[in-house]
Amino acid sequence: MQKALRVLIIEDSEFDARVMTSVLRQGGYDVSSQRVESGSSLRDALGTNDWDIILSDYNLPDFQAPEALRILKSSGVDVPFIIISGGIGEDVAVAAMKAGAHDYLMKGQLARLVVAVERELREAQTRRERQQVEAALRESEQRNRLLWENSSDAVMLLDSAGVIQFANPATTKIFGYPSPELIGTNIERLFGASGRSTLKVNLEASGGLEGESKGQRQLFEALGETQEGKSITLETALSSLELHERRMYVAFIRDITARKAAEKELREHEEQFRVARDIQQWMFPKKAPHYPGFDIAGVSFPAAAAGGDYFDYVSLLNDRIGFVVADVTGHGIGPALLMAEARAYLRVLAKRREDLGEILTRANFVLAEDLSIERYITMILAALDTDTNRLTWSNAGHPAGLVLGVDGKCRLRLKRNGPPLGIREDTEYAAGEGVDLIAGDIVILLTDGFEEALSDDDEFFGVDRICQHVQENRDQPAEAILESLRQAVAEFVGTDEQDDDLTGIIVKVNS
Repeated sequence: MQKALRVLIIEDSEFDARVMTSVLRQGGYDVSSQRVESGSSLRDALGTNDWDIILSDYNLPDFQAPEALRILKSSGVDVPFIIISGGIGEDVAVAAMKAGAHDYLMKGQLARLVVAVERELREAQTRRERQQVEAALRESEQRNRLLWENSSDAVMLLDSAGVIQFANPATTKIFGYPSPELIGTNIERLFGASGRSTLKVNLEASGGLEGESKGQRQLFEALGETQEGKSITLETALSSLELHERRMYVAFIRDITARKAAEKELREHEEQFRVARDIQQWMFPKKAPHYPGFDIAGVSFPAAAAGGDYFDYVSLLNDRIGFVVADVTGHGIGPALLMAEARAYLRVLAKRREDLGEILTRANFVLAEDLSIERYITMILAALDTDTNRLTWSNAGHPAGLVLGVDGKCRLRLKRNGPPLGIREDTEYAAGEGVDLIAGDIVILLTDGFEEALSDDDEFFGVDRICQHVQENRDQPAEAILESLRQAVAEFVGTDEQDDDLTGIIVKVNS
């Protein structure tokens, strides 16, 4: 199978050019060629095609091989250049070779042309491969140098005794010492008293101080000390290596003081959330009250962080049952404690006051001292007379409760009667006019986690979806409706993690 060969011929004689290509074809090459005979045509040919080899006459009427070599050199293209001439002196041929020609042949003696072409093609390939390797090495060295110099970690080269031979610029940023000042000093200088023993143990484990190598990479934490005497926490990785037949170590040191502080703060927050969650669980009723003709359920689905959601059933005067759903702003132990406080006041007041508005008014008065404009409680308190099916309510800045009729339409919205608890201590809350519940009604009291759940498209779940979902599942028990509503919100949001607590009470009036 013939080998493809792209030949650029610098020759004013078309006959001589054909002779050259004929010799190459006889030598087993599938030749494609172009003949040029001026500097401009040579530049065009070099710019428009890739050539395997150039065969050039020495003397052309308006052009010579030395000028062709200069044009080739300026183009940056590495193509073997063989001079084929009718006759030039030895001194001219030597000068041409020094100028960059790779070989010289006589036109009347082309028997060596194929051998010369094969040799130059091999050498050109070798040059290209060597250039690629050298370029890769230069790139690797540059990349390693940039990593070394721009690393945020201190990188040090140590001898077998732990004496610093080199330190990168990050060493100064971490420890404060100028890098040249550390050269020739022991790395123990950078560690505090307690950290030096840890350092020594790990040096020995990674190869031994002046000892036998165990070939292990050591990663450890120890206390370091800056030039100003400040204690910092260091994460150090030690690796041993042989360099010029000497045992050496590379130390990579990272200042993790801020990370350790953040981890400690996170542990403290997690403990706070655990305590807050325990408080919340303690506040929630263990079971729903049971009354003939009613199906009652309440639940709180907590988010990852403990919030201030709360629901409760309270005994009211005149044999009424009270339903409370509330939400303290914020997360953590503070909101949980405030909700526990609100729960205690509410239960005391429920036994002494009949009017729901008055209960919230007095609760607000005592809570306002402990709350602020940044911390407040939204709360809805509804009362049900199970003998008469009369429902009344008072709403302190909470999302409106809903009474859903058997046809799925909202019969009544239990709207706000005033601002959240704690905003103003002199706020007086009124009770709503109330409504007589009928068979098939469903009372829905929820925190804003349901209504304000956001989809990926930044769309709220909204009241309409709540009503639609409850209506579609109205034949289910109240507890099952709440669970399915939570699942609907999760599917709507489209993420595994819940952003806010979902808390609510549902009261179904059976047929």
